[in-house]
Amino acid sequence: MASISLEELQAYHSIDRDLFSRLVIGLRRDPGESLLVMATWLWLEEKGFPNIVGKMMKLSDGMVDVLADEAVSCFKCLESNSPSSMLPNRGTIIFTTRLMEKHVSLQMFLQNRFTAISGIKNFLNTVCARVFTDILQRVLGTTPSQVIQNQPLVIPGFPHPLFGGVTIVPRAMDFDFPAGGLWGWSPTNNNNVSEDERTMFLTFSRGFPVSENEVRELFTRMCGDCVDTVYMQQNSNSSHDDQPLFARLVLRSVNIVDRILNGRRIAKFRINGKHIWARKYERRE
Repeated sequence: MASISLEELQAYHSIDRDLFSRLVIGLRRDPGESLLVMATWLWLEEKGFPNIVGKMMKLSDGMVDVLADEAVSCFKCLESNSPSSMLPNRGTIIFTTRLMEKHVSLQMFLQNRFTAISGIKNFLNTVCARVFTDILQRVLGTTPSQVIQNQPLVIPGFPHPLFGGVTIVPRAMDFDFPAGGLWGWSPTNNNNVSEDERTMFLTFSRGFPVSENEVRELFTRMCGDCVDTVYMQQNSNSSHDDQPLFARLVLRSVNIVDRILNGRRIAKFRINGKHIWARKYERRE
């Protein structure tokens, strides 16, 4: 398997490292929050806002600080239970829009909520967790003698309620990482997306039994070849009148979840005169 050393990886992401240093050293911004800011900007680059980090390097620290605040508002919006209250000016992210000369809005994040969460989480763990380690050690005041071999740094704010944990382990510069999957993230590539992230929870009306074939037909008709697996409720009651009242629908990619919900928390559909309600699946231990 192809590999890349930490030294080579840091060189590849040198501009990202410079910008992160400005955030946490020059501007003294919170390190944990700054990791998410960088992951958000990297995800935006992947979503079609090219060279966003490179453009920021030409700006004053004051302007970078403003843009970082806008990035925070984006992932805070994803966390919010009432995101509509965070949409002044129709949700336009004013200064990021001016920088990119392309419209960026909180509404765009809400419409792509689960794609954004998965994408930001991926960049957080595959890029930020690897290329900013030495900078974080400096900011957190961790000296090499305090580092326990192969033990991750403690980053205030993690595990995050939305983006989960992040494992940041100090490595030697000649440490080799697998090269596959390091250079970005695509919503059609499920290598870095868990099954739960691309799963929906479906509920049905009692007295109107819905079959697995009907579930597959509904969503295939809506989104093409998007269905991976359907787990129908298994009933312990042997009565022929018993029916599944819910199911888990595993999709082929996380962006299909956003297409189905279209910014809503719950979406309602009909097939053969029967109602199906769909929402994002959340595992409950």
